[in-house]
Amino acid sequence: MMKVAALALLAGSAAAFAPAAPASRTSVALNAEKSASLPFLNRPPLLDGSMAGDVGFDPLGLSNIDDVGIDLYWLREAEIKHARVAMLAVTGFVQVELFGPAPGCEAATLKCQTDAFWQIWNSHPQYIAAGLIMITFIEAVSGIAATSGRESGDRAPGDFGLDPLGYLKGDPEKAARLQAQEIANGRLAMWAAAGLIGQGCSNHLGGVEALTQSLNDNMF
Repeated sequence: MMKVAALALLAGSAAAFAPAAPASRTSVALNAEKSASLPFLNRPPLLDGSMAGDVGFDPLGLSNIDDVGIDLYWLREAEIKHARVAMLAVTGFVQVELFGPAPGCEAATLKCQTDAFWQIWNSHPQYIAAGLIMITFIEAVSGIAATSGRESGDRAPGDFGLDPLGYLKGDPEKAARLQAQEIANGRLAMWAAAGLIGQGCSNHLGGVEALTQSLNDNMF
């Protein structure tokens, strides 16, 4: 009986001083499966941080859709495309409001660009038609590039080889930082463009005009 008790004490002592590495590894594994942006949710399987700006934010699980002809490649292509369009749109909204319309568009006199659009529509509808034709052409080219790149795997989403200043040809870390900045600013621009269009349709004020009026009305 004494021998059994002694063996039990020795086993307990050994267990007390045994390394806790397996538990630590399990804890690390569990933490690694959590989303960086939403720590209370698991990280989406396909969002492994390899894409610029990927912080595991996908509460609706859209990155897992692959049975309706849309997958993560298409979603990333659409995000980058809309981000770039939104950055151009916000720049155009503010530039025209502050400095006036482009040559040939003098009929667009209103500060609110959503209203200025209809001024152009009424005076020069051919400009709108030309813009729609250009958009159709660009969409066709980008669609072919996205489809072939998706099938071959040789093209990253949003990559059209357009880098005339060689920003992506130098330091890989710098290139990765620029890509992250592009998508971060593009996401912000999408919110900004939606805000400019929404408030323009509701109060018929330009973006800068509405901001100035809001500051004046709420300034102490």
